[in-house]
Amino acid sequence: MGNRLSKIVTRTGDAGTTGLGDGSRVAKDCLRIETMGQVDELNSTIGLLLTEEMPDAVRRALTGIQHDLFDLGGELCIPGTSMISETQVVHLESLVGEFNAALSPLKDFILPGGCRAAAVAHLARTVCRRAERHVVHLANTETVSDFARKYLNRLSDLLFVLARALNKAAGRDDVLWVHGSRRDGA
Repeated sequence: MGNRLSKIVTRTGDAGTTGLGDGSRVAKDCLRIETMGQVDELNSTIGLLLTEEMPDAVRRALTGIQHDLFDLGGELCIPGTSMISETQVVHLESLVGEFNAALSPLKDFILPGGCRAAAVAHLARTVCRRAERHVVHLANTETVSDFARKYLNRLSDLLFVLARALNKAAGRDDVLWVHGSRRDGA
């Protein structure tokens, strides 16, 4: 892998194509490449989140997720390959339960916000949902593992819970949604 990454400028994509992991070349605007880009953006957003102050348990979870997202990118890069497993999906479910157990039950919808880390976690959640939609769209025409889709679905749930956990760790309340008819002046 080191030799492959030693030359960054290759000019092989100048004509608007890029190589997949199986050696084939595809248009840079094809759905598979767009989906890979969505997963990359999600991973980068989680990287941004990791620059914030947070409990060690959240940091460990997010760092592991970044590695999983590289696995998912590899899976998307090599059509027909499965790198995301049921074990990874179950692990996310376990993390959701673990972090959610320390939170008060929700009685209202919440707005993305609170402390900065929570707001970035909510941003990552929305990017995750977009990546999930792209994986679903790709799976309509090409082979994509069920676990890839399930992983992103669970991850968006976890990011929601982590946003709440980050607010709690920062001593902030969740920002509750107030229906228009109940806001000031209505």
